[in-house]
Amino acid sequence: MRSSARHKRFKLKSEINVVPYIDVMLVLLIIFMVTTPMLNSNVDVNLPQANAKSLQDKKEPVIVSVDHNGQLYLTLGTEKKQPIDAQTMQAKVGAFVKANPEVSVLVAGDRDGKYDGVYQVLAQLQQAGVAKVGLMSAPESGSKK
Repeated sequence: MRSSARHKRFKLKSEINVVPYIDVMLVLLIIFMVTTPMLNSNVDVNLPQANAKSLQDKKEPVIVSVDHNGQLYLTLGTEKKQPIDAQTMQAKVGAFVKANPEVSVLVAGDRDGKYDGVYQVLAQLQQAGVAKVGLMSAPESGSKK
């Protein structure tokens, strides 16, 4: 009888020990909490010049320019480049594209500017209903052989 009492006292458990998993989860949580703020830093990008051919378009394009300070400039068709704020640009370009759906919309970003300015313009143009947007670049100044 003693052997059966001892056997009941040391019965094996069929449960998973989750303590090591909790430790690993907490370490991963701390790592992600430390690294996440580092992912949102702005980086200056010097875009390279391209050897691409220019597009031939029948209509004058709408050009939204972003300078290195983040100031926006708008060129509608044959008009001169004029400074503009983001909301007015969004309204004007949206109305112009609705009136002329075949017109090209181009974004020109300053080489020394932050990418955030161009990204904000792309998001605002999408909200204005512009389906296709092109990025402008300067032709290569020197020929490499």
